[in-house]
Amino acid sequence: MGEISPPADGGRRRHAGTRRLLIAGALGVLGTVTALSTSLPAGAAAGTLGAAAAQSGRYFGTAIAAGHLNDSTYVATWDREFNSVTAENEMKWGPIEPSRNSFNWGSADQIVNHAVSKGMKVRGHTLVWHAQLPSWINTNMSASDLRSAMTNHITQVMNHYKGKVYAWDVVNEAFADGGSVGSLRSSIFTQKLGNGFIEEAFRAARAADPNVKLCYNDYNIDDANANKTRGVYNMVKDFKARGVPIDCVGLQSHFGNPPSNYQQNIAQFAALGVDVQITELDVGGSGSTQADAYRRVTQACTAVPRCTGITVWGITDKWSWRSGDTPLLFDGNFNKKQAYTAVLDALNAATPNTSPSPTTSPSPNTSPSPRTSPSVTPSPVTGACSATIETTNSWPGGFQSTVTVRAGSSAVNGWTVKWTWPGGQTISSLWSGEQSVSGSSVTVRNAPYNGSIAAGSSTTFGFTANGSAATPSVTCTSP
Repeated sequence: MGEISPPADGGRRRHAGTRRLLIAGALGVLGTVTALSTSLPAGAAAGTLGAAAAQSGRYFGTAIAAGHLNDSTYVATWDREFNSVTAENEMKWGPIEPSRNSFNWGSADQIVNHAVSKGMKVRGHTLVWHAQLPSWINTNMSASDLRSAMTNHITQVMNHYKGKVYAWDVVNEAFADGGSVGSLRSSIFTQKLGNGFIEEAFRAARAADPNVKLCYNDYNIDDANANKTRGVYNMVKDFKARGVPIDCVGLQSHFGNPPSNYQQNIAQFAALGVDVQITELDVGGSGSTQADAYRRVTQACTAVPRCTGITVWGITDKWSWRSGDTPLLFDGNFNKKQAYTAVLDALNAATPNTSPSPTTSPSPNTSPSPRTSPSVTPSPVTGACSATIETTNSWPGGFQSTVTVRAGSSAVNGWTVKWTWPGGQTISSLWSGEQSVSGSSVTVRNAPYNGSIAAGSSTTFGFTANGSAATPSVTCTSP
């Protein structure tokens, strides 16, 4: 999320970093440092997601937030079910280097060290992203100073986790939503360093660690024919042709249903000679409809040998950045949902992956030359709504929040949420909504796909922000 991805985005999250060591025939949990194996009778179905994925030489991971590690059920579910992990926010630039060249390893180390002790893979998420930057990265910096800061950040973080992290999301969510093929989003990196900053980051990452997998990660690149997807595809093709080190592409896959050409999309990236990883999967919905969508995603991955693993963006609906969409495999009480069974069955049905991906791409000694969602037909019925805001994560100089929008006794067709910041806070990235800002006043309107809310139901949007964590009073209105 960036994603955060974020989440990714958005503040999302988004969001991730995983290591992959393909051990043909292994039936256990794989890791970069250790590989655990389990003894299952020939033809027996594995009973957990990680073990089932490992049978075909893949991983099945989750995003973990250090703030929830005091919940014993949360940790027990992580340990039992998953053989890979992505730190939800703890490895992003703002949280991990809040002051220049002063690193805060504590929360990220807590996640990584636990994962390594359990033999899990670790995906590093993320090194260079336009959101969740520390305040010392600002437009007053010269191009050379920003380039130096970026290279130093990549080098220091990768060196700290060398041998523990299997794959890094080197650059996250650099392409613009919609627009022409290949257009990058405007960010401090494009403004100061130009479009070549992506290549610079990948070359710096390969110099820092010659053995780790280097990934580009983004949202809304699930449809094989979308302009954003074509832009990323063309970049990867160009990088491979010129020897720029890139080993994998991450599809965040935050959606309600996978596109009909989802498997084709995975295959077209794999054909370029890179691995494909589904990095931040969550599927809004419930019951058999949600289960079917999860099944199709899992089957699409296992059908392509170079799709090497899947990461769901969280364990329980309770703490999902899309909690109102109930998008994960475990409900708010950690009960397995129909979607869990669908994924487990699909993983157990996968044939062994007998074509391990090659080693990481070298970097020749040459100089360098997030989301559109399907719209829904809204109900003509309107009604009152309410909203609540909750801080879900914080770090020095920034925080992440989720806003829940709930319909009253009547359905809502379109909603608007407003609030005023109390202390100069500013949003750095927002997802599942459309914002406008006037001074300290913020207005967020529904995205094209989440404006209709049934009576008594809810939806969510989220954001990351700069400044001290705050939960201002919010108002909600509907037409």
